[in-house]
Amino acid sequence: MNAITEPLLFKQTLNGESRELVSFATHPSRYQHWTLSVDGDVARLKLDINEDGGIKPGYKLKLNSYDLGVDIELHDAINRIRFEHPAVKVVVFESGKEKIWCSGANIYMLGLSTHAWKVNFCKFTNETRNGLEDSSRNDGLKSLAAVTGACAGGGYELALACDRIVMVDDRSSTVSLPEVPLLGVLPGTGGLTRVTDKRKVRRDLADIFCTTSEGVRADRAKDWKLIDGHAKPQQFGQLIATEIEALRAASTKAGGTKGIELTPVQVTIDAAGYHYATVDAQVDRTTRIATITVRAPKAAIESSADAIEAAGANWYPLQLQRELDDAILNLRTNELEVGTWVIKTQGDANQVLKMDQVLANLKDHWLVRETTGALRRTLARIDVTSRSLIALVEAGSCFAGTFYELALACDRIYMLDLPDAPDSAPTLQLSAANFGWFPAVNGLTRLQTRFCEDETVVTQLQGLSDSALRADQALALGLVTLTPDDIDWDDEIRIMLEERASLSPDAMTGMEASLRFPGKETMETRIFGRLSAWQNWIFIRPNAVGEDGALKLFGTGKKAKFDWKRI
Repeated sequence: MNAITEPLLFKQTLNGESRELVSFATHPSRYQHWTLSVDGDVARLKLDINEDGGIKPGYKLKLNSYDLGVDIELHDAINRIRFEHPAVKVVVFESGKEKIWCSGANIYMLGLSTHAWKVNFCKFTNETRNGLEDSSRNDGLKSLAAVTGACAGGGYELALACDRIVMVDDRSSTVSLPEVPLLGVLPGTGGLTRVTDKRKVRRDLADIFCTTSEGVRADRAKDWKLIDGHAKPQQFGQLIATEIEALRAASTKAGGTKGIELTPVQVTIDAAGYHYATVDAQVDRTTRIATITVRAPKAAIESSADAIEAAGANWYPLQLQRELDDAILNLRTNELEVGTWVIKTQGDANQVLKMDQVLANLKDHWLVRETTGALRRTLARIDVTSRSLIALVEAGSCFAGTFYELALACDRIYMLDLPDAPDSAPTLQLSAANFGWFPAVNGLTRLQTRFCEDETVVTQLQGLSDSALRADQALALGLVTLTPDDIDWDDEIRIMLEERASLSPDAMTGMEASLRFPGKETMETRIFGRLSAWQNWIFIRPNAVGEDGALKLFGTGKKAKFDWKRI
């Protein structure tokens, strides 16, 4: 597939039947809704949505409302700022329309969409917003929402993801989260959580704000901490300039760096799955299992600043991240009934450890920093994916360092034990990558999460970073779940996967989301917990999507009929 020519929604024939697939690959030359401009260390992303440019037919994207296609462009644009314009320190989000900044997710699109489409749309949208916050926190890319006009629902949620929000005080511009009063649903991309956890809005004021459909103007919005500043139209440009200067000063990014081109990710999609150079996702729709194999580099990767910049998007760690991220999104969106993902690795573990050493040696280089950040966000995408995740450590595996993070993201890890042939047995090995490079969405490393923050255990494991561990050793250390030997391996794995596939997918989604992040919560874990539970539930309730539900009747002039029982 070529991201410059392929549509975001296309058809594929599978076993004689046509099906629609979503592609998450695009290019600025194909943007219909966003304009990206860069001036020195400031990028501007202007939202001017093409009403007739919906990813699916049947609705118009009026009032700068968005759908999945708009968010795919946004995801691409932010990545291009990171890699193609690394000197950028501040991103300013603006509107290209008068009196409307963004009215949020298109209501008619939601009314026409399946339940799965709505929830996956909310999840991808929120991951993009989380990624913006992640880049600010870890990589110094700051963001400013310059609000002119109505900023509602998902539009305000985009503003909430920025470091700062300023609004023009023209007596008509407002911010609002009107989902509860207008649609009978929740601000599904983290609105409720960001208002309280990030903006520190008082609970009673947040209650008023989230049940008021008309929105809040500048003075009150500032008093309630919903925005950071406001100015009259004549002074608004100066306010934006002042905010940009403050964010520029807060950024840790170096200026004047030349970027690389993010060339299109190459993927072959056929009846067997999704196939890339470093990742292969085989899909068995009969057993409802996807087997994702991640391949180690075949030789030592480029290890100097000049060499990695020359390699660009083909530099192995970046190529791996982009292909794995694309595979996750394709499987999650296009293979809804494939509920179990089996994660495997293949290749020389020493090459993975050498890759980790390069990442460590060049950690201050902008491309390494951005690539590490991209890997961190992709691993976090695995953490919050509503699929059963099983890692298999077999002969030929290379679960070492960064690759072992793939296993740690899984619900279970099975490792083959070869007691009669220990020299041929698979091993796993820790590296510095497992001790802080890739925190999960709960803010902890996956080892800290696995061992419920027992620092004694984590410190002990840190001392074993130079050791290749066999199955019996890994089991004793708690690094794997079970270690069947070669006699029992095939049967145990088969039975386990068959049992998993027989369980209720709804129960699995709820159970996995509950078990993956023990202990303290963060804003991100609360957001995704609510997406998995509250939004899943509310999106199928008659009060929202029934024939007389608020979401179905929006715009018709009819009043929703609610079932008044509180459950």
